[in-house]
Amino acid sequence: MIEGVCITDVAAEGNALGRVDDMVIFVPYGAPGDVADIQITKKKKSYAEGRIVRITKPGECRIDPRCSHFGTCGGCRWQHLPYEVQLACKQKQVVDALTRIAKVKLPEVSPIKGSAEIWEYRNKMEYTFSNRKWLTPEQMASGQVFDDRDGAGFHIPGAFDKVLDIDRCFLQDDFSNRLRKFVKEFGKTNGLSFYDLKAQSGLLRTLMVRIASTGEIMAVMCFGEDKPDDVKKVMDAVRTEFPEITSLMYVINLKVNDTITDQDIILHSGRDYIEEEMEGLRFRIGPKSFYQTNSRQAYELYKVARDFAGLTGNELVYDLYTGTGTIANFVSRQARHVIGIEYVPEAIEDAKLNSAVNGIGNTEFYAGDMKDVLTDDFVTEHGRPDVMIVDPPRAGMHQDVVDVILNAEPGRIVYVSCNPATQARDIALLDSKYEVTAVQPVDMFPHTHHVENVVRLELRH
Repeated sequence: MIEGVCITDVAAEGNALGRVDDMVIFVPYGAPGDVADIQITKKKKSYAEGRIVRITKPGECRIDPRCSHFGTCGGCRWQHLPYEVQLACKQKQVVDALTRIAKVKLPEVSPIKGSAEIWEYRNKMEYTFSNRKWLTPEQMASGQVFDDRDGAGFHIPGAFDKVLDIDRCFLQDDFSNRLRKFVKEFGKTNGLSFYDLKAQSGLLRTLMVRIASTGEIMAVMCFGEDKPDDVKKVMDAVRTEFPEITSLMYVINLKVNDTITDQDIILHSGRDYIEEEMEGLRFRIGPKSFYQTNSRQAYELYKVARDFAGLTGNELVYDLYTGTGTIANFVSRQARHVIGIEYVPEAIEDAKLNSAVNGIGNTEFYAGDMKDVLTDDFVTEHGRPDVMIVDPPRAGMHQDVVDVILNAEPGRIVYVSCNPATQARDIALLDSKYEVTAVQPVDMFPHTHHVENVVRLELRH
């Protein structure tokens, strides 16, 4: 235990940091200005990790978190910081990554675009049912015996088999809480088994809720056992209780992990998709589709990408890591032709469907690993792009992909990233031919440390 540590700043992964002599200490849930007693949990040569045991003097910027699960759930690590402080921290995170890792000449970074909605902004949530819900330290210390351990909520960070029973989450419309609680109580009342993550058995396993900006709702119930009568009982009860659900589906998942991308999803009632809308374009979202989790802020993000692309209607655009083709279709009206490439075949089918639904005829899509599809031969066959839009996963771009981009020499690259550190690394790799001409951070996930960043790179002349 180290007493009286002053928290001076925020750090990576949503942690805060303090210093004692020459040692840096990283702790979760700290706020700049806090003075706290810290229990050291890990010590290395140059730094330590710890947890706050008590705050002897709260920092001036610290506020009371809205959620009763704050500090245990792990989902919203910055609820104790005012939103304007969160935005300042994210802005700093982007600037630090670009200057420290990219080490290239930069224009002034534009002020971050904050989210208009900071609560109930998520269009997708996934809950896990468990027969051994996590007991908080306070519950353990109470001496109370907890015979009923059935719960529904979120995995505890770093512990796959621990699920925190959630009373209310403020990140999605409250409909989501009502649906989760109904299924949980229906299961308990009817003696249905909750999933045992260690034994890999139990009927009620997971629940995914998607609520589109159009108001359409999708619910996908996942069962861990193939018991047709019990499955029907649950699904019929949900349909009766929540007639507003547009798309009600279920899956029987008997494998070890929770992913449903390789599973057959069965339609119980309604349509097998919901629709998002953006500037009059309709995007069909299936149970396996990827769509940006903050619908309204996704529109702001895509507007930045389109603006940075500087399209006049004559350009050939490559949209790398296109997903379900949202950006490709979004910019298609301003481009001559758009080619989208994505790893997941189902996503490419969604992308083609979204083009067809919207009457868009100047897009084409290809599925496969980016480094295998995007080759010099591919560019020769389909034409050298005038603009490339890239939106890779958190790991950034493979070196082979960077090499093909450098060989193709598009006049402009718009790099959308959910990880400024790997984005900065890739920008350094592109620096031999490209200069950064604009940087725009966008906050998609209030109360978390995650930040999206859009960078425009122009071919040097």
